[in-house]
Amino acid sequence: MAAALPVLAGGWAEQRSLRLLLSRGWRLRDRNWRCRWGELDLVLDKPGRLLVVEVKGRRSGIDGWGAAALGRRKRLRLTRAFACWQAAHPIEAARAAELVYALVPLPPARGAVRWIRVSA
Repeated sequence: MAAALPVLAGGWAEQRSLRLLLSRGWRLRDRNWRCRWGELDLVLDKPGRLLVVEVKGRRSGIDGWGAAALGRRKRLRLTRAFACWQAAHPIEAARAAELVYALVPLPPARGAVRWIRVSA
Protein backbone atom coordinates (compact mmCIF):
# COMPACT_ATOMS: atom_id res chain seq x y z
CA MET A 1 0.00 0.00 0.00
CA ALA A 2 2.89 2.39 0.67
CA ALA A 3 3.94 2.25 -3.01
CA ALA A 4 0.63 3.88 -4.01
CA LEU A 5 1.24 6.93 -1.82
CA PRO A 6 3.61 8.77 -4.22
CA VAL A 7 1.13 8.35 -7.08
CA LEU A 8 -1.68 9.74 -4.91
CA ALA A 9 0.55 12.57 -3.69
CA GLY A 10 1.65 13.35 -7.24
CA GLY A 11 -1.95 13.42 -8.41
CA TRP A 12 -2.88 15.73 -5.53
CA ALA A 13 0.00 18.08 -6.39
CA GLU A 14 -0.99 18.09 -10.08
CA GLN A 15 -4.61 18.81 -9.20
CA ARG A 16 -3.61 21.70 -6.90
CA SER A 17 -1.41 23.20 -9.64
CA LEU A 18 -4.13 22.71 -12.25
CA ARG A 19 -6.78 24.41 -10.10
CA LEU A 20 -4.51 27.43 -9.60
CA LEU A 21 -3.79 27.74 -13.32
CA LEU A 22 -7.43 27.32 -14.32
CA SER A 23 -8.37 30.09 -11.89
CA ARG A 24 -5.84 32.30 -13.71
CA GLY A 25 -7.52 31.77 -17.06
CA TRP A 26 -5.46 28.88 -18.46
CA ARG A 27 -7.23 26.05 -20.32
CA LEU A 28 -6.13 22.42 -19.96
CA ARG A 29 -4.98 20.85 -23.22
CA ASP A 30 -3.34 17.63 -21.98
CA ARG A 31 -2.62 15.94 -18.68
CA ASN A 32 0.03 13.23 -18.24
CA TRP A 33 0.75 13.20 -21.98
CA ARG A 34 3.34 10.51 -22.81
CA CYS A 35 5.78 9.81 -25.59
CA ARG A 36 9.07 7.92 -25.93
CA TRP A 37 10.96 10.80 -24.25
CA GLY A 38 8.82 11.03 -21.14
CA GLU A 39 5.67 12.60 -19.77
CA LEU A 40 4.30 16.12 -19.68
CA ASP A 41 2.31 16.57 -16.49
CA LEU A 42 0.20 19.50 -17.67
CA VAL A 43 -0.10 21.31 -20.99
CA LEU A 44 -2.28 24.42 -20.88
CA ASP A 45 -3.04 27.33 -23.15
CA LYS A 46 -4.27 30.88 -23.36
CA PRO A 47 -4.75 32.74 -26.62
CA GLY A 48 -1.38 32.70 -28.39
CA ARG A 49 0.47 30.97 -25.52
CA LEU A 50 1.26 27.46 -24.31
CA LEU A 51 2.34 26.49 -20.82
CA VAL A 52 4.00 23.15 -20.00
CA VAL A 53 4.11 22.37 -16.30
CA GLU A 54 6.24 19.73 -14.57
CA VAL A 55 4.76 19.19 -11.12
CA LYS A 56 6.83 18.06 -8.13
CA GLY A 57 5.04 17.40 -4.84
CA ARG A 58 7.16 17.13 -1.68
CA ARG A 59 6.38 16.52 1.96
CA SER A 60 9.37 18.44 3.36
CA GLY A 61 11.82 21.15 2.37
CA ILE A 62 14.91 18.93 2.75
CA ASP A 63 15.71 18.90 -0.98
CA GLY A 64 14.54 22.42 -1.74
CA TRP A 65 10.94 21.22 -2.11
CA GLY A 66 11.85 19.14 -5.14
CA ALA A 67 14.27 21.57 -6.80
CA ALA A 68 17.01 18.93 -6.59
CA ALA A 69 14.98 16.72 -8.96
CA LEU A 70 15.02 19.38 -11.68
CA GLY A 71 18.49 18.82 -13.06
CA ARG A 72 19.90 19.07 -16.56
CA ARG A 73 18.84 15.55 -17.57
CA LYS A 74 15.25 16.16 -16.46
CA ARG A 75 15.13 19.46 -18.37
CA LEU A 76 16.46 17.71 -21.48
CA ARG A 77 13.80 14.96 -21.24
CA LEU A 78 11.07 17.56 -20.79
CA THR A 79 12.31 19.59 -23.75
CA ARG A 80 12.35 16.45 -25.92
CA ALA A 81 8.90 15.39 -24.72
CA PHE A 82 7.55 18.85 -25.52
CA ALA A 83 9.08 18.70 -29.01
CA CYS A 84 7.30 15.35 -29.42
CA TRP A 85 4.03 16.96 -28.24
CA GLN A 86 4.50 19.76 -30.79
CA ALA A 87 5.11 17.19 -33.54
CA ALA A 88 1.82 15.52 -32.58
CA HIS A 89 0.09 18.94 -32.59
CA PRO A 90 1.74 20.71 -35.58
CA ILE A 91 -0.69 23.62 -35.57
CA GLU A 92 0.68 24.56 -32.13
CA ALA A 93 4.34 24.71 -33.21
CA ALA A 94 4.23 28.46 -33.90
CA ARG A 95 2.74 29.42 -30.51
CA ALA A 96 4.91 30.95 -27.82
CA ALA A 97 5.61 28.29 -25.19
CA GLU A 98 6.92 28.36 -21.66
CA LEU A 99 8.13 25.45 -19.51
CA VAL A 100 7.76 25.82 -15.75
CA TYR A 101 8.15 23.66 -12.66
CA ALA A 102 5.49 23.73 -9.97
CA LEU A 103 6.97 22.77 -6.60
CA VAL A 104 4.01 21.88 -4.41
CA PRO A 105 4.27 21.33 -0.65
CA LEU A 106 2.23 18.25 0.31
CA PRO A 107 0.28 17.94 3.56
CA PRO A 108 1.07 18.31 6.37
CA ALA A 109 3.42 20.99 4.99
CA ARG A 110 1.85 24.31 4.15
CA GLY A 111 2.75 27.01 1.75
CA ALA A 112 2.27 28.37 -1.70
CA VAL A 113 3.13 26.58 -4.90
CA ARG A 114 6.59 27.70 -6.01
CA TRP A 115 6.86 28.33 -9.77
CA ILE A 116 10.24 28.10 -11.49
CA ARG A 117 10.57 29.16 -15.13
CA VAL A 118 12.75 26.83 -17.18
CA SER A 119 12.33 28.37 -20.64
CA ALA A 120 10.38 30.97 -22.49
